Amino acid sequence: MSDVNDRVKIVSDTTLSQGWTRLSDYQLDYTDRNGETQRIKREVFHRTPAACILLHDRERDIVVLVKQFRLPAHLIGEPSFMIEVPAGLLDGEDAEDAIRREAMEETGYRIRDVRFVFKALTSPGSVTEVIHFFHASIDLSDRINEGGGLADEHEDLEVLEFPLDKAVTMIADGEIIDAKTIMLLQWAVLNRAAL
Repeated sequence: MSDVNDRVKIVSDTTLSQGWTRLSDYQLDYTDRNGETQRIKREVFHRTPAACILLHDRERDIVVLVKQFRLPAHLIGEPSFMIEVPAGLLDGEDAEDAIRREAMEETGYRIRDVRFVFKALTSPGSVTEVIHFFHASIDLSDRINEGGGLADEHEDLEVLEFPLDKAVTMIADGEIIDAKTIMLLQWAVLNRAAL
């Protein structure tokens, strides 16, 4: 099969909106595996890279999550306040540095040892965001402030702790519907012996 550069030619890139994120309209000529070329139109949200982390207290077998308002969920009739792992944009930082900062801001936990788990595109059909997934073991001595997010960024996060098994049950019960959180909780169950 030929190189993707031989199969895809960007014909135009028009910015439809430039705000918190950029929305672009693309027209491209795409040559399929049979050698036929079609003009395709796609809209893409350009998001900067992000990171998320599962904080796990091995001794108590609990995970630390946060609950926060999410407008898109609210708009489609899902629970407006979603339970999630701590996460945030890299803002030009290395992924590990960024997730240490975000974990502290959101949960009040100081992170000592961070383990990179994997990276993923959660919606590759329309969003450029790459998320870096991490895990860290914590204990009660690592909580050095209340967390809750940054007031100057209008963050209003509730810090929650659940037994790992309870958090996994909350996926099946529809209480946890955030993709990155589901992915990390399932990873934790699959790798429980190594945690």
